[in-house]
Amino acid sequence: MIDWDDVRYFLAAARGGSVRAAAKSLGVNHSTVLRRIAQLEEHLGAQMFEKLPSGYRLTAAGEEVLEFANQMEASSHQLETRVFGRDQSVRGLLRVTLPPFLATHLLMPDIADFARLHPDIEMEIVSTGEVVNLTNREADVAIRMVSDRKTLPLNLHGLKGPDLLAGVYMSRDRLAAWRAGAPDPIRPIVIGGQAVPNWVDQGEFRATGVPFRTPDADAQIAAARQGIGMTKLPCFVGDADHLLARVPGIDLKSPATIWLLTQGETRKTKRVRLFTEFISHRLAAYAPLLAGRSISRG
Repeated sequence: MIDWDDVRYFLAAARGGSVRAAAKSLGVNHSTVLRRIAQLEEHLGAQMFEKLPSGYRLTAAGEEVLEFANQMEASSHQLETRVFGRDQSVRGLLRVTLPPFLATHLLMPDIADFARLHPDIEMEIVSTGEVVNLTNREADVAIRMVSDRKTLPLNLHGLKGPDLLAGVYMSRDRLAAWRAGAPDPIRPIVIGGQAVPNWVDQGEFRATGVPFRTPDADAQIAAARQGIGMTKLPCFVGDADHLLARVPGIDLKSPATIWLLTQGETRKTKRVRLFTEFISHRLAAYAPLLAGRSISRG
């Protein structure tokens, strides 16, 4: 019998293009990957890779093995999710991934309420905007801000939440100073390598000069509070910050809809169902806040 663990190491090397990449993705050392691949080659009596200066390239035998290895991986994930789907216990681990904005500025109090209601569920919150593979059980529930429904993977079950609107914000003090005649330019604040936004030419006040770039959302908000310029934020973030004000004359935009995503058999587990039902009700209550209208969170 072929050892599935050996196949996993082979797959990691084939996908990463090198032993180093495979070792990093699996969290093991270089020699472990080499040993596992050697064991698979010995078992099959064929060489899987050709070592080149640019990395590892699959041999003809390796290409054939890769096709079956992908099938083995898919079967393994399917078996795991089916068994997991039969688990109706309210105990155990629940992995939830959601963007940092939603985690820190909206839903963490609600997630805390859920954790208090179900103390036997171990919560793991992955606060990231990166794509997470639900099929491979990297998370059980993904809460995502989706601008185009057609981009949702067909193999996922989607529970549609409210629309999320965004506005352009700046420091209240900076806004007052500008109205009083302060001559300093109001710069556009953007994250990373984003292009200069089209709202710079809109509204009562115009952003001018070179962009001020920040690495993440927290720095983006901090820069706006310091009066450096204006920036686009979800309304539930900007409206809740007493140091910020909407820039007059720029209409609210609806860039996204919030979706709760689950996968196959996993969504049938009791803890996943309990969580998605709980959070969807909370999100529905926040619809006015998300749309840029005030709401009490009491």
